[in-house]
Amino acid sequence: MDTDTGAVATRAYVLHPDLTSDRERRDPEPALAEAIALAEALPDLEVLGGEVVRLRKPDAGALFGSGKLDELMAKLSAQEVGLVLVDGPVSPVQQRNLEKAWGVKVLDRTGLILEIFSDRAATREGVLQVEMAALSYQRTRLVRAWTHLERQRGGLGFVGGPGETQIEADRRAIDEQLTRLRRQLDKVAKTRELHRASRAKVPFPVVALVGYTNAGKSTLFNRLTGAEVMAKDMLFATLDPTMRGVTLPTGMKVILSDTVGFISDLPTQLVAAFRATLEEVLSADLILHVRDITHPETEGQKEDVMSILHDLGVAEDVPMIEVWNKVDVADPERRAVLQTVADRTENVRPLSAVTGEGLDGLIEAITHALDDARTVREIELPFEEGRKRAWLHEQGVVMDESQTETGFRLTVAMTARQEKRFREL
Repeated sequence: MDTDTGAVATRAYVLHPDLTSDRERRDPEPALAEAIALAEALPDLEVLGGEVVRLRKPDAGALFGSGKLDELMAKLSAQEVGLVLVDGPVSPVQQRNLEKAWGVKVLDRTGLILEIFSDRAATREGVLQVEMAALSYQRTRLVRAWTHLERQRGGLGFVGGPGETQIEADRRAIDEQLTRLRRQLDKVAKTRELHRASRAKVPFPVVALVGYTNAGKSTLFNRLTGAEVMAKDMLFATLDPTMRGVTLPTGMKVILSDTVGFISDLPTQLVAAFRATLEEVLSADLILHVRDITHPETEGQKEDVMSILHDLGVAEDVPMIEVWNKVDVADPERRAVLQTVADRTENVRPLSAVTGEGLDGLIEAITHALDDARTVREIELPFEEGRKRAWLHEQGVVMDESQTETGFRLTVAMTARQEKRFREL
């Protein structure tokens, strides 16, 4: 397999360390399958496979014990592996010792996800967010190269590529680069604020698609909008929220937003770095939680998504419809059970984003949920009610504002939910 540049793809092998002493550890087989799928999301890798490595406790110097190191060395050498992806955290010391022992590049889970984020980021802000996350990650790993700052290809250079050399990073240079990136990000953020302010003046509800990565969000987005958003059977296919206006069959206009997929054990610094990619969720009037209902870990995936939505402060606040996707690949008996459960459960809709089956039911549910769509009205606030005025601006619902002798006259577009919260202030 060749990459677009004509270079031969790096042969990669995935290891999932299963810490048997960790009571909260994930089921190792699905975790390994997910890690392999992550690796396959990078275009310049040839993923040969992977295995679960059971450990009672990690070795501080090399993660694995000497016997396991030798056993893996023989396997990697026989398959001419050039990159080992460890599905978990690897310290700089462990990374260096593993690379020395095996004669290959080693990348941990965070480094791999950063590579994928870099390869997928499409907007200026997305690229800057990736660079900052990568710099923060690499700042603690001064044994690694910094060639991605003079980018010669997509990705961050962790995997390896033409013209790259192993040099020691200079901490001050990293800090200076971080400062430059923050300044650029501030400029981009101000531009985005203007875009969001102009969007807020359109009194249409925002419907955000969220879900575990690879659940089929982009496929559903395409079916609902007709847009050609990249939709592949690939983890992290969408990084930057894509927004489209959609007119529902009832005539109601909504703004549909497709967001980055969630994933278990996503390092906290990456969640923070990509908070901007989820900001449309923060202003959503309705959330569609798209689930791959046929996945063996679908319940665990739901918990991961709900946990992050809870952290973002929207889980209890914003109405939500669960979309049970991929029913077309379930066997008839399973489909019957899913339909029975869905019929008895509020705000659940089974469908197939690929075939369109069940789509009418979802659109009906969206319309029903948005019956409290934004209404435009005028509000007069005295000067002393500055807190309420600030809240309205924070919500992005102010369409127009003028000052009177006694205070402010505001034209606002609010949903019933927002009006209720406004009255409670």
